Amino acid sequence: MHFIGNVIEKLQRHPKRVVFPEGDEPRILQAARQFHALRLGVPILLGDYLKVQAAAKDLNISLEGIRIINPATSEDLDNFSRRFYSLRREKGLRTTEAREAMLQPNFYGAMMLAMHQADGLISGASHITGSVLRPLFQIIKVAPDIHTASSCMVMEVDDTRIGEEGVLFMADCGVIPDPTVDQLADIAISTARLARHMLGIRPRVALLSFSTKGSAAHPSVGKVQAATALARRKASQMLLEADFDGELQADAALVPEIASRKLHDSQVAGRANVLIFPDLNSGNIACKLLAVVGHAKSYGQILLGLNRPAADCSRGSSAHDILGVAAIVAVQSTDYQKLYPGADAELPGEAD
Repeated sequence: MHFIGNVIEKLQRHPKRVVFPEGDEPRILQAARQFHALRLGVPILLGDYLKVQAAAKDLNISLEGIRIINPATSEDLDNFSRRFYSLRREKGLRTTEAREAMLQPNFYGAMMLAMHQADGLISGASHITGSVLRPLFQIIKVAPDIHTASSCMVMEVDDTRIGEEGVLFMADCGVIPDPTVDQLADIAISTARLARHMLGIRPRVALLSFSTKGSAAHPSVGKVQAATALARRKASQMLLEADFDGELQADAALVPEIASRKLHDSQVAGRANVLIFPDLNSGNIACKLLAVVGHAKSYGQILLGLNRPAADCSRGSSAHDILGVAAIVAVQSTDYQKLYPGADAELPGEAD
């Protein structure tokens, strides 16, 4: 709770508007109630008002201070439909299809985010990842000079000897199944940026493998080695103050005694606070195991590289998890351009 408590304190000083497309989902309603009660800003729920009201009544949750928008009856529906059509007409989208899309809460919420009617978006509690990401990639897209969109889990464990006082940033755990060398390096850079932004510390980034410094030979090991070297070069060019090392096994990355046996002269080994996985299988499995078996608090997926801040939370998330994700996304929005210079600029169609 130390990490997320600090995030909440930061957000209380700069409250934000967060849109939740799954407005009648019980955990979303509970998180939205807490978001308002903690003075974090204005939660915006999308959905049919009567359904949201009925769900809130069943949970004995007050809707005071919570904004509810039904896309089907919104005064912005026509404008949003036109703007979405202008974004996608070259892809063959028809005007009727643009309107149908805007009737879907995830698309409507993404357009709210694009049009500065919300500062962040949280979805995924009852939708699969594709349903959350598709509208964001079509409407928000990636930030300027960013080539790879990915995601990060922020994990908080009881053992403060692990990571940064018990906090680990783990990626990519939700977007790219089998990243290339370039993509893996980009994921490492983006996650390091987020860690530095959220904690104000120097990221120590471990690119993980089943091998430590050549203890095994395999093409996947070579990919991690190449990505580590590329991440270092990119970080140097960007003047990003962070340390990168790889390939490292997970124990060598996290446990000082084991690191000292396996390698020497590393700024990362034994004290990593950012873990980069070689593929989506290993990243997603590790996060789920850490949450279920290790009882870690998990906050994510925080989407990296988008032009506006958003997250795709897990369908297994609790209301507390969702509140934490919303707080992280909202804090990002306070100075998002520090993460992605040039982000949050005018989107295509905004000046039409």
